[in-house]
Formats: sequence, structure tokens, C-alpha cells
Amino acid sequence: MKEEQKILLESGTNELEIVEFKIGENFFGINVAKVKEIIPFSKVTNIPKAHPCVKGIFKPRETIVTVVDLPKYLSIQSEEDESNNLFIISHFNKISVAFQVHKVVGIHRFSWEQMEKPDNTIYGGVEGVATGIVKKDERLIIILDFEKILTDISPNTGIQLSEIKEMGPRQRSNKPIIVAEDSEMLSKILVQALNEAGYSNLMVTNNGREAWDLLERFRVDKSKSLKEHVSCIITDIEMPKMDGHHLTKLVKSDEDLAEIPVIIFSSLISDDMMRKGEGLGADAQVTKPEIGNLVGVIDKLIMK
Repeated sequence: MKEEQKILLESGTNELEIVEFKIGENFFGINVAKVKEIIPFSKVTNIPKAHPCVKGIFKPRETIVTVVDLPKYLSIQSEEDESNNLFIISHFNKISVAFQVHKVVGIHRFSWEQMEKPDNTIYGGVEGVATGIVKKDERLIIILDFEKILTDISPNTGIQLSEIKEMGPRQRSNKPIIVAEDSEMLSKILVQALNEAGYSNLMVTNNGREAWDLLERFRVDKSKSLKEHVSCIITDIEMPKMDGHHLTKLVKSDEDLAEIPVIIFSSLISDDMMRKGEGLGADAQVTKPEIGNLVGVIDKLIMK
């Protein structure tokens, strides 16, 4: 691992590194934390009756990896000569997937403050696959929602509401919970799952900045204690304006707020990220899409 990445993992400075890649004339990005390696295009084996955007499978190391035809998924014409294409092998949600792209441009570091969320008319709301846009020199880089792409292709890799139903009858709870999640699709499903689990008093925010601003308002509202305003915070890691690690750091280093439980619910819970979350003071970390595990952790922390 590069020294600068080690610093990034240890410090929690509201920054990220992205791999910028090109498909057609469009520039896209993926968080470096999701990338295992980038390798040249390789011949793949077709899978009968697979999703149209699944190109096939191959075995670059000891593990068989599924290849997603990203140009096809994005409805961008593929190049006739694919031999110069690349595979970005990613790992998130405990799954390794290779995304075929035309060209890799480079790796850049940005602050999450620089990341803008696209307007719904362009981004498509719940159906959209762009989670953010950042400017580099004179070009705009679209950060793709790879979790949604994977869920569209293979729905069983997403949050399964059946996990909540399997828990059986549950008591209702009016304890207030802040949810920080930038993906409209995941936010909608998460709210539905938590409602079914009995938690109905949810304050949903689009990023860590909005969650922090809410906490600041509660701090000055003396009509109730902070614990009465918010009993728990659930946060994603990757979010525009302020990421979940920076939000966790702010909460846990604040004398007034430090006792509020913070749960990181993210597709990026690797060993390195787990250590970082622990170092920042997170009370628990749960890998998406393990919604049943998340509810169990909420039960435990809220009932303390």
C-alpha cells in the first residue's frame, strides 16, 4: 500500500482517492478503496442465460471473477477492438467483480467537499447511477453508484427485506435515529427495512454534512436532551460534502455528542476500513447488505 493511502486510512480527513476511467468520450470514477487491481483485457467464458450486461467469467488468480460490460450497462457503444480495454477488479459488499472500461486515466485525490450531487433531472433519483460529480481540470468526472449497478444486474446482492421478516414479530420503537446515506435507492430500502424492524422515527440525511448540521441544531435545542433528540446514528462511508468517517470523528471527539452510538453501514468494510472505523470511535461497523445484522446491532446499542 502506498504511504499516502496509509495516511488517508489513519487520519480520516474527509478525503478520497478515485480511479478515473473513460468509456467513449465520458469520464467516470470509482473510489480507490473499492479497487483491488487493474489488469489488461482478458478473454472470458460466456455464461448461459446470464444478465445481458454480464460479459462472462474468468480466473485471473485463484478466484473466478464475473465481468460486467460497463459500456453496455451505461448504453455507451463498445469499441470494436476490445484488446486495449481494461478490467477494473473491484471488491465491495464482500464480492469481487471486474468492470470492463475503455481506458484508465489516472488516480486523483479530492476532498468530499468538492463532490457535488447531480440534479435529479439528470441523475435520475432512485433510478440513477451517478452518486457524485467532481471537476478535474476542465472535465467533469461522474462517480458511479457501483452498488446499484451490481444490484440491478444481480438483485440478490442487495439488501434483502426477507431478513427482517425472518426475525418474526418485533416491538415498535419511537427512539430517534439519524440515517446518513447518499444513495436514494439504498436510503429508500434502508428506511423500509428499519420501519419493518420496528424503528419508525428516522431522520434521513443525504450526507455527513447534513447529519452534522442536524446534530448542531439539537445541541442548541435545550427543550430535550441530546439523547432524546437522537439515540443512534447510522452512516454510510462514501458521501458528498462529508463522508461517514469524518462524521464519526466529529461526533466521537465532541464532548457533548460522544455518547451517541455511531454505526457505520457500508460496502467498504475491509480489514483496513474496520481498523480505521475503530480508531475513529465507531461503536459498530456492518457490511452492506447485511440488514439483519444491522438491526441486531441497533437493538443492542439502543437498548443499553
